[in-house]
Amino acid sequence: MRTLIFVYNAKSDLINSAFDFAHKIIQPSTYNCNLCKLTHGGFREKRSWKDFRKNTEFNIIFYHINEFEEIYPKANSYPLVLKKNQDSLKEVFSTEDLNVIQDTEELIDLVKQKLLD
Repeated sequence: MRTLIFVYNAKSDLINSAFDFAHKIIQPSTYNCNLCKLTHGGFREKRSWKDFRKNTEFNIIFYHINEFEEIYPKANSYPLVLKKNQDSLKEVFSTEDLNVIQDTEELIDLVKQKLLD
């Protein structure tokens, strides 16, 4: 099965998770992970993203920075999206690509386009 790896620009420990949650609520415009904003609202995963994720033929895996770097080499920047082909990783969306996406539907459309390539 083909695999997409989404890496958030956040760490998964309790302190960082609490800080990120508060930051997204108090000052969402300055939050530094556009991928988080695109896939999640203040409290949960966005419905359109969840539906897309459940209905795609790709295996989708999500990591926080610390989880990703335990398995794979450190990336130059986060967030990012990678396609895993056997033992190699290919960048699908860079941090710059993700930072210009305006909403969840645009992300879904762009992921679908890239999957057809």
